[in-house]
Amino acid sequence: MSNSLPTSGPSSLLPAEGALLGLDFGTKRMGVAISNSDQTVAMPVETWQVRDPAQNLKHLRELIADYRAVGVVLGLPIRTNGEEGTASAAVRVFGKWVAEQTKLPLVYIDERYSSAEAELLIWRRGESPSNRKQHLDSLAAKIILQSYLDDPSRIIPPPMPKSDTPKTDTSESNEPSS
Repeated sequence: MSNSLPTSGPSSLLPAEGALLGLDFGTKRMGVAISNSDQTVAMPVETWQVRDPAQNLKHLRELIADYRAVGVVLGLPIRTNGEEGTASAAVRVFGKWVAEQTKLPLVYIDERYSSAEAELLIWRRGESPSNRKQHLDSLAAKIILQSYLDDPSRIIPPPMPKSDTPKTDTSESNEPSS
């Protein structure tokens, strides 16, 4: 097994082989999923209770080591109109922290409707309401990760910087003055 990167396309941000960790961010609970090393199938792993940053980092590093994860796929909540909101901003802050702390490549993928899809799957399985909450986040993480595995072109790029004032060229000319 090699950790070679694909040569082109948005999926080149993550290694082409090796397990990928899928995360469904939450301020209270975090859904976790993992792919197989061939990156064809995602499986729910757990829902972990979010604690302080040091405990979260310790747990995240344990997951990465246990599953030998080579990259992270993080669900990004996009509004139905396609725009990012405050929830997206919080996820991007978390994602930046994860990438910095773990040194793993990380991509964002549109997670619209992943929780609703997870709820529907749990309801169809006939699980009791008390079990639903326990499995919802890890199942949403599985759906997020599987959607990346099925179509890596769905990666969401960083937001474009917003500018309130028009840009003007204030650099000096390279032409000699006379």
